[in-house]
Amino acid sequence: MQHEEPSPALEFAIVSGQPGGRGSAQKSDDHCFRLLRPPRPSPDHLGAISKDKPDLWIWLGDNIYGDSDDMAVLKAKYDQQFNQADYKAFRTQVPVIGTWDDHDYGRNDGDKSFGPKKESQQLALDFLQEPASSPRRQQEGIYAAYNYNVGRKRVKVILLDDRYHQDTLFRDANKVYQPNPTGDILGEEQWKWLEEQLTNSDADAHIIGSGIQFLAEEHRYEKWANFPVARQRFLALLASTKAKGVLLMSGDRHIGEMAKMTISGVQYPVYEVTSSGLTHPATNNTGEPNKYRVGPLVNEKHYALFRLRQKGKKLQATMELKGENGEVFHTEKTVIQ
Repeated sequence: MQHEEPSPALEFAIVSGQPGGRGSAQKSDDHCFRLLRPPRPSPDHLGAISKDKPDLWIWLGDNIYGDSDDMAVLKAKYDQQFNQADYKAFRTQVPVIGTWDDHDYGRNDGDKSFGPKKESQQLALDFLQEPASSPRRQQEGIYAAYNYNVGRKRVKVILLDDRYHQDTLFRDANKVYQPNPTGDILGEEQWKWLEEQLTNSDADAHIIGSGIQFLAEEHRYEKWANFPVARQRFLALLASTKAKGVLLMSGDRHIGEMAKMTISGVQYPVYEVTSSGLTHPATNNTGEPNKYRVGPLVNEKHYALFRLRQKGKKLQATMELKGENGEVFHTEKTVIQ
């Protein structure tokens, strides 16, 4: 499933609320595009977020805490979030895309065994205002891709579904997840689709989102590293497809952090931005190991902001973790050739 939007011709440094979610600056070599990865918005924070004038809002899961096999319960919670006054006003101004994670899927730590996942998928797509005729309504899983123009550069946002096809994990007596040494996350159809999105792409940057973290290996919670074969397959795919400018984003953890990893066969370091804690941060988490982390572990209310700007023949990406009052906890910058 892929969506492509036309580039607007507007003479503003940052464009907010325009179809296609792109920004055009006054000079052709200084175009900027802002996308926001928001963990569960609340009315107290949307005003602060609006000041950043994001061109795009991305849900990465736990968009509601549904946690029910009863689709009427899920629908009622989606409706409440969808019609919340501040969010309603916000989504009329800023384009919204997204995927899901476990709590909006319908079950905490849910996997492919969740019974009403087909019905849950339709509710999630209703919430995201996916057209009734969209192929996304027919496929198994809510993965999707979107193309955006930043000046003369092209950016692809790829949203994965980490629940619909995920194999089972087990916990030990201490409730620590034990790796599934042969388990999968995406399912073969989604793997095939992802490879096509990267292989046949003319994008200069690829921003890939998943509910759970890609790079972290050491913490005890859900993560791609619990499925070592799937994680290695993903990292190898980034190398074999020679995908340009990959940036990763994830949620789930009720903390914020950035990570940076050198991947064999990839000619540049790959960053991951984890943002999860706008309304319910894990304030008791004052530190946990992550050998790939750059900057602090953020255990306060926060959100993430990506800024993509064309600089001559290159694309500059600025990634920020920001607090509820707009304060910046950490910033990373990278130049995409």
